Amino acid sequence: MSYVIGVVLTILGLLAGIAIGILVRRYWLERRSAKFHERASSILNEAQKEAEAIKKEAILQAKDSLFQMKAEFEKESKETKRELQTLEKRLMQKEENLEKKSEMLDKREGNIGRREKTILQQENDLSEKNKSLQVLIEEQRLKLESLSGISAQEAKTMLIRSIESESRHEAAMLIKKIEAEAREAAAKKAKDIISAAIQRYAGDYVAEKTVSVVSLPNEEMKGRIIGREGRNIRAIEASTGIDLIIDDTPEAVILSGFNPIRREVARISLERLISDGRIHPARIEEMVRKGGVEIERAMREGGEQ
Repeated sequence: MSYVIGVVLTILGLLAGIAIGILVRRYWLERRSAKFHERASSILNEAQKEAEAIKKEAILQAKDSLFQMKAEFEKESKETKRELQTLEKRLMQKEENLEKKSEMLDKREGNIGRREKTILQQENDLSEKNKSLQVLIEEQRLKLESLSGISAQEAKTMLIRSIESESRHEAAMLIKKIEAEAREAAAKKAKDIISAAIQRYAGDYVAEKTVSVVSLPNEEMKGRIIGREGRNIRAIEASTGIDLIIDDTPEAVILSGFNPIRREVARISLERLISDGRIHPARIEEMVRKGGVEIERAMREGGEQ
């Protein structure tokens, strides 16, 4: 009996120990879990604070970059506007020069017209003199017939020979003078007419034979081609001998010149500068030099073939 009681008490003791162990472990686990939650909350708060700081820094950097980009854009826009105004003044000056030349040509045409009227008047005067000469001949014939006993035919022959010699001399001198003046006036008029015709009626043909069009990737490229204060466009024109025209033509510029070889060198050089992206006077001279060598080589090879 006492043995059974001992066993029971032992079992009860074991159960009580197990229960106490379970309670102690549960209490320890709850404390540990609370610490973990507290640490996680602290880490989360720190992460949120760091994220906010990073966000503010990124916003400040973005605003600063945006301000710098805006300032740079405004500066480039002002420079481009100033360069375009300079180019516009140059074009206006060229137009004024063309108008002055046109006025001079109109004045020359007026002078030629007046000269033609003068020549026509001289021709009329010569015709009147010829008529007067015929009257004089008739008067002399009648006078000779009355004063001499020679026949009218003989008197006529003598008179004609005498007056004819003198008249031929005077007429020859007058005709020579008129012809010289007419040739001079005609030559001058022909030159002026040809010049006027070339300017007024052959514009399309001349443009077709003397210009080349270079395409651009965008309108901003025009400003880069002009360069600061027009230095790039001056470098291109000086090194190629070709006029570079930048007008309202969308995404294109025009090369103008009578020499097709120089114009082709300018076209190749400009296209390569646009493709390369580096456009400044030194680079322009380098590209023009290479383009000239390439064109010369191609012409030599073509001639050998």
